[in-house]
Amino acid sequence: MSENSGKNSGDTDRIAEVRRDTAETQIRVRINLDGTGVAKLATGIGFFDHMLDQLARHGLVDLEIEALGDLHIDGHHTVEDVGITVGQAFAKAVGDKKGIRRYGHAYVPLDEALSRVVVDFSGRPGLHMRVPFKAGMIGALDTQLVYEFFQGFVNHAGVTLHIDNLFGDNAHHQCETVFKAFARALRMALERDARMAGVIPSTKGSL
Repeated sequence: MSENSGKNSGDTDRIAEVRRDTAETQIRVRINLDGTGVAKLATGIGFFDHMLDQLARHGLVDLEIEALGDLHIDGHHTVEDVGITVGQAFAKAVGDKKGIRRYGHAYVPLDEALSRVVVDFSGRPGLHMRVPFKAGMIGALDTQLVYEFFQGFVNHAGVTLHIDNLFGDNAHHQCETVFKAFARALRMALERDARMAGVIPSTKGSL
């Protein structure tokens, strides 16, 4: 596939690569919004990689992430900055948003846990997240950092995102249902709608 600036009209590839280097982290993200769910992930936090793999697999997004961060301190900068860089990559790949469905939603269960995620590629960053995690850590991932990942994502992807864990007693299950529902909602929102070909899905004429 050929690289481009992120336009998404017709058969144009929706591929982007973004690098973000700071004194705390060095991150490279490459995505193909019309992929098959292939992921190559190396953040240094095993459970976080597992969640990002859910994003790729269930969102049908090809996703490569290489992250070097100050994990000797904690995972905060790495998780937050991955969220920022993934958001930047999504914004670049989706381009002018012509022809996309714009809105997506999903409910995903895993055993006793159930989460709902709703997304709008509105151009307006906004996050509502209600996930009462039943544990402070899942493997090496601090559950407080899940919010930081999504905050970084919405700020730089320019989306409105609502995340609600409706039921759940196991933190692993809670988190996995959130990421799977997020992936499915993104997949719906980013699908090309044949009836909207070449049209920006907004009465304002821009998003």
